[in-house]
Amino acid sequence: MEDENPSRPAASNGDSSGLEEVIHARGHENVSAEHASTFEVTTDDYLTPAGDCILAIEADRAPADFDPAFVEACRDADATITVTIEADGHRESIEGRGDPDLELTSERSAVGRTSEYVDDRTILNGAEFAAEGVDRDLVEALTEGAETTVTIAVE
Repeated sequence: MEDENPSRPAASNGDSSGLEEVIHARGHENVSAEHASTFEVTTDDYLTPAGDCILAIEADRAPADFDPAFVEACRDADATITVTIEADGHRESIEGRGDPDLELTSERSAVGRTSEYVDDRTILNGAEFAAEGVDRDLVEALTEGAETTVTIAVE
């Protein structure tokens, strides 16, 4: 029997009930990770010091690229969404939840939020912490421009 959705990657933890999307990006010297309510990964190729929520730039994908089955799973208010950021041997996971209003249509940025606010960039709400809570060793690696893998998993 053929897989009904061959573009859908399986969750990396071996649990076939989960879905995930993977983004490759890189850090930048202006990564400060000081924002108290959001964290962001952007396709932009630059970062100013004002972008204190941005963890990585030059992302190879944005929410508009996500598989429709993944997007639909994220729209479940009971879904648990986990974003794992890995760079230079450091790893941080941030857990939040889905929302029926998630659009996931941005062609530019993926944003996790501690709040309930939703726009086209929002990938999860109710995040357990934002950029300011990210491990400082990981932030240092990102500040040095490390290659970064961002895995977004929904269950």
